[in-house]
Amino acid sequence: MAPPQENPVPQPLRILSTLAVMALLREWLAEAGGTAPEVEFNPTARLLARIAEGARGDIAILTEAGIEELTASGVLAAGTRVDLTRSAIGMAVPPGAAHPDISSLAALRATLLAAPSLVYSRAGASGIFFAELIGRLGIEAEVNAKAIIIPQGFTAEVAARGEAALAIQQVSELMAVPGVEIVGKLPEGANTYAVFSAALFAGAAPEAATLLRELAAALTPARLKAHGLDPM
Repeated sequence: MAPPQENPVPQPLRILSTLAVMALLREWLAEAGGTAPEVEFNPTARLLARIAEGARGDIAILTEAGIEELTASGVLAAGTRVDLTRSAIGMAVPPGAAHPDISSLAALRATLLAAPSLVYSRAGASGIFFAELIGRLGIEAEVNAKAIIIPQGFTAEVAARGEAALAIQQVSELMAVPGVEIVGKLPEGANTYAVFSAALFAGAAPEAATLLRELAAALTPARLKAHGLDPM
């Protein structure tokens, strides 16, 4: 007689997610209950590199451009893309610091020149845009001479430690760090909205489609606003 087969232990779903929705996703997963998926958080650029090296999962949450690129190459399943949220770039300062004027393009330029130090990220979508912005404003050399450019992660952590007077990043990422104060979004003409989307990996577990639908349904305008994000 053949020995009885043991029931296989179900493997948790795996999500590869951009940092922009980290706080929101962690909050929702904690409320959702059930078997928690494994989540790897990184900037989109780093996740795209990891996927190019062979990393896989069940759900990817990236910029819309990243989702489209991976869908075109067959890594993500066609027809599964869901646009989740939009995010603007903002500024934060250390706790108790004065909030500088960023109400216009001219005011932002003056603030960046006057600041003793600032921090932005090399890998994130916000950091790439900001590097282009200071070049367009003609202040690249002056700003970068006093800038801390982190390879990835949360710029607000540097400001919270008092190591930089200004932190530039997606508003949702700034809000994920306790202690800093949000000055606001960068002004019109000095900002861009990143759209963050999700899709299933080709060959994802069947339950992943259900999880993605539940996540999209849970992202109400109120929940998004609480995390510095905007509805689509």
